Amino acid sequence: MSKEIKVALLAVVSGFLLFFGYKFLKGSSIFSGEKDYYVMYDSVDGLIASNPVMLNGVSVGRVKATEILTDRGNKVLVTLTLGKKIVVTDRSTAVLADGGLLGGKLIYLKIAPGRELERKDTLLGTAEVGLTTLLQGKAMPVMENADSLVRNLNIVVSRFKQTGNVLNQLLANVDQTGLVLRGTLQDNRLALKTTLDNANRLTASLVETERQLKPMLGKLNQMGDSLAALQLGQTLNRANQTIADLNTTIKGFQPLVNDLNAGKGTAGRLLKSEELYNQMNLLLRDIDKLMVDIRQQPKRYVHFSVFGGKKGKTPGDTLGDGTR
Repeated sequence: MSKEIKVALLAVVSGFLLFFGYKFLKGSSIFSGEKDYYVMYDSVDGLIASNPVMLNGVSVGRVKATEILTDRGNKVLVTLTLGKKIVVTDRSTAVLADGGLLGGKLIYLKIAPGRELERKDTLLGTAEVGLTTLLQGKAMPVMENADSLVRNLNIVVSRFKQTGNVLNQLLANVDQTGLVLRGTLQDNRLALKTTLDNANRLTASLVETERQLKPMLGKLNQMGDSLAALQLGQTLNRANQTIADLNTTIKGFQPLVNDLNAGKGTAGRLLKSEELYNQMNLLLRDIDKLMVDIRQQPKRYVHFSVFGGKKGKTPGDTLGDGTR
């Protein structure tokens, strides 16, 4: 066999492999009896040819092609290639879903009892909320909160910056004050040393004075105790003597008190005699009447005359009412 024939055969085989490899990568099967079906979606979200078609977790086919239908509102027509053993009914659904966390799309079948579809028939198509969409929905509030947190942190940092400026100013003032105090201490070191020496000498003097005063205070305390004891004894003796004198005096008055209680003597009769009491009341009433009459008609009792009065009547003569 010549070289030209070998090259021609190699080119034919290579073209054959290239053609069938391209078909295989597109999801087409050349030698098997696979069946094609159509599904209509509003959007396929990145579904491409050769993406798998799953049934109960097992790959049973591939996406053969996707096509936009401009005359039907830009909907997407997806061609599915399924194995010949897969029976699809008119109530079956082709669900577009995410292929995993790393991205990618797939279609899984939900086959329900019903009439078996023929080749090139159209399945019902639905789209499942993908994991990416869910993560986006969950992430948006988190991102908003994070953004709000960042803004709050920026505000806090700005306030800390202001506080830092204030602290720096305060520290600068403290340093300046420390320098002033240090200079003052340097200038007055000799005076402070003299003051401290005087304070030490005064403290020593006070200690010595306290040592000398302690015996004197002890003696004064003993003298005060002796005086207090002496004065207390004398006071008690005088009080006892006074009480004894008072008892003697009371005993001396006891007979007089007994006579008064018994109604003896003038004072006793005054206290106990009711008749004498009544007579005294009558006497006092007559005296009161006499005083009233003297105050109302004094001429009956006293006469004054510059040239001499009439003879014959004296203040003791009989009055007009028969009294004397």
